[in-house]
Amino acid sequence: MKMLTNSLKVLCIFLLAPVFLSAQGAVQDAAMDKMVDEIESAVIEWRRHFHQFPELSNREFNTAKKIAEELKKMGIEIETGIAHTGVVGLIKGGKPGPNVALRADIDGLPVTERTPIEFASKEKTTYLNQDVGVMHACGHDTHIAMLLGAAKVLNDMKAQLNGNIVLIFQPAEEGAPPGEEGGAKLMIKEGVLKNYGVDVIFGQHISSGVEAGTINYRVGGMMAAADMFTITVKGKQTHGSRPWQGVDPIVTSAQIVMGLQTIISRQTDLTKDAAVITVGKIDGGVRNNIIPEECTMIGTIRTFDLEMQDEIHARIKKTAEAIAESQGAVAIVDIQRGYPVTYNSPELTKKMISSIYKTAGEDNVRVVPAITGAEDFSFYALEVPGLFYFLGGRNPETDEDVAYPHHTPDFFIDESGMKLGVRTLVQLAVDYGNSAGK
Repeated sequence: MKMLTNSLKVLCIFLLAPVFLSAQGAVQDAAMDKMVDEIESAVIEWRRHFHQFPELSNREFNTAKKIAEELKKMGIEIETGIAHTGVVGLIKGGKPGPNVALRADIDGLPVTERTPIEFASKEKTTYLNQDVGVMHACGHDTHIAMLLGAAKVLNDMKAQLNGNIVLIFQPAEEGAPPGEEGGAKLMIKEGVLKNYGVDVIFGQHISSGVEAGTINYRVGGMMAAADMFTITVKGKQTHGSRPWQGVDPIVTSAQIVMGLQTIISRQTDLTKDAAVITVGKIDGGVRNNIIPEECTMIGTIRTFDLEMQDEIHARIKKTAEAIAESQGAVAIVDIQRGYPVTYNSPELTKKMISSIYKTAGEDNVRVVPAITGAEDFSFYALEVPGLFYFLGGRNPETDEDVAYPHHTPDFFIDESGMKLGVRTLVQLAVDYGNSAGK
């Protein structure tokens, strides 16, 4: 009889365990909701500070100093000076578990702000020998503020955490200046993943075109690989009135531009995946009546498939060289591989999507097509499983068609969207630790 009673006790415990764990999780979620509510005003204040005082890639000295100061106030262990101006915070959980990284980028852009907000940037600097304004025209100011908010919540509940939280505040996501290293690639090179034993990494990007309160994601390739090409066309200089006495590199370049477009429209299997070739700049000549000796064009290549990437690179070289030869010119093609595809681990995404449903509500979480923009979060996801998603930052009353895009002077983010960003970072970190700790 005693044996039967003990067996019934074990059975009851087994049956009630999921109910208990579910109730325990609900209590923890409610507590996190309350902490995020309490920190929201500070997150907005941080965002406005960083927005007002942006700094360009690899020059985020004051930004990094402010981040370090705020983390120190929270009592979080920090490391500075990684990849020039990167800051890493470490929250040590009270229980054994994985090392979960949360990443925010911190650099601004050479854009002169035109928004009417009180905390608009008035910063000026020199970029590539040009006098420019500086603006957080891609939302990195909100990324910093949201990660600081998540850091405060996670640190306040660190005794309950399974494992450690690695807070990565990364410089130069927009690309290091010519001749310099920077960004995620340099942070990895300097040991940010290895030294902290990072098991998984989560990242988010706010979007001016996505409604606040919503989250967009995609399994697998979320954002494109971005490569840069330079094509230098060498001709023969002559008087503009007698083109037959020379070889015109400008006309040849124009033919190359058109030829490059047929690589995508006529030579690439677009049923396999999307691809883009864009010529962004052409430079040649000094005055109206001189056919110059040389013309240079630069552009970008966006792909989602490694095979297609290699094939498109080869076709660009072949097309440019063949067109130039047909005109008696010479084309020198240089292709630089940039950011790889931002890839969301299918296993990690499947495991963690319920956490995103929990914070945003399942109806507010959408699977979207691949995005031809690029992100250097992709370098982290080559090393450890990663999940990257887009957070809504558009006022629901603003029509999507009139929302100003990223990298423009009028770019605008509705601050009401940041609360969900903080909450989601916290939920992902806690839930991954809890699942690994079972």
